[in-house]
Amino acid sequence: MITIGIDIGTSAVKLLAMDCSGKVINTISRDYPLYMYPDGRSEQSPEDWWAETTAGLKELTLSLTEPVAAISFSGQMHGLVALDEKDNVLRRAILWNDQRTGAECDYLNKNKEMLLDNTANIALTGFTAPKILWMKNNESELFAKISKVMLPKDYIAYRLSGVFATDYSDASGTLLLDVARKDWSDPMLKEIGLTRDQVPTLYPSYESIGTVTPAAAQETGLSTATKVVIGGGDQAVGAIGTGTVKSGTCSVSLGTSGVLFVAADNFAVDKGPSAIHSFCHATGRYHLMGVTLAAAGSAKWWYEEVLATHDYSAEQAAMAENLGKNTVFFLPYLSGERTPHNNPLARGTFAGMSMTTTRSDMTQAVMEGVAFSLKDILTRVTELGHTVSKARIIGGGAKSPVWCQIVADVLGVNVEKINATEGPAFGAAILAMVGAGAYTTVEDACEKLIQVTEEFTPSPASTQYEKMYPIYTGLYTALEDTYKAITEISKEV
Repeated sequence: MITIGIDIGTSAVKLLAMDCSGKVINTISRDYPLYMYPDGRSEQSPEDWWAETTAGLKELTLSLTEPVAAISFSGQMHGLVALDEKDNVLRRAILWNDQRTGAECDYLNKNKEMLLDNTANIALTGFTAPKILWMKNNESELFAKISKVMLPKDYIAYRLSGVFATDYSDASGTLLLDVARKDWSDPMLKEIGLTRDQVPTLYPSYESIGTVTPAAAQETGLSTATKVVIGGGDQAVGAIGTGTVKSGTCSVSLGTSGVLFVAADNFAVDKGPSAIHSFCHATGRYHLMGVTLAAAGSAKWWYEEVLATHDYSAEQAAMAENLGKNTVFFLPYLSGERTPHNNPLARGTFAGMSMTTTRSDMTQAVMEGVAFSLKDILTRVTELGHTVSKARIIGGGAKSPVWCQIVADVLGVNVEKINATEGPAFGAAILAMVGAGAYTTVEDACEKLIQVTEEFTPSPASTQYEKMYPIYTGLYTALEDTYKAITEISKEV
């Protein structure tokens, strides 16, 4: 049996064909335009997603020796796709990283208790509901024409199957889903100005919603017998691709931003200010997730902009013997911070330098600072009653053995690297396998398809990092007002 996983990313669509043993047969990536503007707007054309996905599918299916049993999806979350009654796209999709909805978020967050009670989350500029409200406030004529609202991957699933659907994990990031009850929130729909007819039918991520239509089969090279499995949001599906499915396991992504994702059997909501997301998982259960906005991005800035080098390994060569001994601290808030501070004014900061501080000390501090920011997220997850036993690490930063060891020491848990490196597209192909009946559950599929290849256990340095962590957290508290002042003075420059 062959399945295909399709990842609708921000810069490209990635397509992956896999057999039921987990062997990746072929992958294809196709780029499409991203429209970003100085005022913080970020948009893409859903028609571009469709054109590159269908072209990629046609190319991929030509390389396969047997029909595709099922396809499934991972999608960039939160993006707003609006269609009229004839299924025409009303405007470019407003993406997850678009910043135009500050006023709408402020309006929604005035009733924070209602948001938490009905959606388990607070309003952030990335989420979908504020984007819909922005359309209502600023593009009222287009808003009045909305017949269907959907997310990026759901648009592709709709074009392939003709079924208006989404899944619980992706819907969790709309701020329209009652996450605890796994149903659309009527109070939130009313607040935004939508009806249930305008939002998709909800499904588990691993469920088939139908088969490929004859028209789509002709465009893609797929068969009309190919099942369309709805898939999920990229973070949840990426976690499937790492095998982060059992309660108490977590994945750590050291990409440009850093994500700590914790699988949970039981629902929990964070009613504090820390912006821990409570979402549905693609397994059918739940997850908690926090984001630090500049993880590998901090390292890239330090190496390339400050040190003017691309030789990351050489800069890290002396660190292995110095773990837990560094007294330089770095707050990795180069892009502001999401979790736990939810403060766009925060800024990157070094502290603790002396006349004996070396280049290597400061490089190590950058890597340790990112690990401490992940510990901020883990600490809040623990306060919500969840225990994490191990973490699986992915992303560009995971290529560094010393950074993996730092993460293990700072978090105080075993950190594992795995055989699967394809990310969300691989997770989507696993969901397609489950939807096609090759495996009975997502957990069963992950257990058979994903193996640990390397493990990092907390070293004696972990004890020292425990002592350093309160200093790290205290620095943010001490500097919070300073960040506001820096922002004010920067307006005058």
